[in-house]
Amino acid sequence: MIDVRRLRLLRELDRRGTVTAVAEALAFTASAVSQQLGVLEREAGVPLLERSGRRVVLTPAGRALVAHADAVLERLELAVSELAGAREGIGGPLRIGTFPSGGPAIVPAALAELARRHPALEPMVQEIDSARVSDGLRAGELDVALVHDYDFVPAAPDTAVDQVPLLEEPVYLATGGATDSAPATGSAARGDTLAELLGPWATSPWITARNGTTGHAMAVRACQAAGFQPRIRHQVNDFRTVLALAAIGQGAGFVPEMATAHAPEGVVLTRLPLFRRSKVAFRAGGGTHPAIAAFVAAARTAVGGL
Repeated sequence: MIDVRRLRLLRELDRRGTVTAVAEALAFTASAVSQQLGVLEREAGVPLLERSGRRVVLTPAGRALVAHADAVLERLELAVSELAGAREGIGGPLRIGTFPSGGPAIVPAALAELARRHPALEPMVQEIDSARVSDGLRAGELDVALVHDYDFVPAAPDTAVDQVPLLEEPVYLATGGATDSAPATGSAARGDTLAELLGPWATSPWITARNGTTGHAMAVRACQAAGFQPRIRHQVNDFRTVLALAAIGQGAGFVPEMATAHAPEGVVLTRLPLFRRSKVAFRAGGGTHPAIAAFVAAARTAVGGL
């Protein structure tokens, strides 16, 4: 009989590539992961792994088993959700991940709605970049999360994670108007291309999110699509700081519409033909869990009030 916990380890190895990475993600020791994978091979009766330099790769049989692991673990999530639905009332801990700008804009209103409808639920929020949410859900560190992706940076497919749409919003170029190092820009006209809107700022300094985030990748790729490589001066993840820096002429940056509500005096906002899409993510099969369904409903109520 194949152990489900060992199937999870094999699936994570397929995703992460090394035993060390699996151990770090799931809070095991590397030797414990290797031992459990060895037991899984004996349970399967065929080789599942082979060495390739410093990495371990799956054999054809191992890859086939991972495909079954996805289905088995999704059915397990469905079973847990069904059992939770059989209990009276919704309560207990709910670990929620959120991207930074979702914190002040969506999360408080969503939690207020949850408290009103399900007072026994215990939400626990942690800030996390969307690029790391999938790993957090797969490792069991999160139950549900607000995530987003941008044009030019679509979400990577992950069979272990399901998503439902929440909000689509335009992205704006934030500048401080005319400075010594950058030209003035006006309001975008209907039909202006990205190159026409960003081109005047091609030689100016730029403000982006930190390396490794979806916001950073979007900024770099949007500028490249407009025909230039951005000269990055500042790297900050807080959109309020991006707006404040842009307002004093420290560079141009990108901000989603959600972050423009309290733009400081002096900042110029130009709407771009570029969008950010916010979603709610959870483990595949978990969408019917009462607590997760309650959070999705509360998040949609919160977005409706923006």
